[in-house]
Amino acid sequence: MRKIDFGGIAFIIGMVLAILIALFGTTATWPIWVLAVLGLIVGLLNVTGRESGKFLLATIAFMVTFNALSRVFEPMGVIGAFLNSFFGLLIVFVAPAAAIVAISSLIAITRK
Repeated sequence: MRKIDFGGIAFIIGMVLAILIALFGTTATWPIWVLAVLGLIVGLLNVTGRESGKFLLATIAFMVTFNALSRVFEPMGVIGAFLNSFFGLLIVFVAPAAAIVAISSLIAITRK
């Protein structure tokens, strides 16, 4: 029997949800909360101890780069608005995962 990869499924759902929210927009806050919770799930289920350092470095680079890119594309009309929204939503998705991995790493370091 195959093991279900809930972390991988949460990652795919988060990416698709970020695209849909960016495309259609919403004034509701629940999709943002869903993205954040999915990010927490990804952080809890997908990143092992050995991967923590690489994951944290990658998420820092990701968040800084996408924040800067959102500013670059902002004045580009409809496409710029979509990309700006999408990049911001990806940050909402990735930041909780990074926070979980960072906290886990700090706990592991202090236990040594």
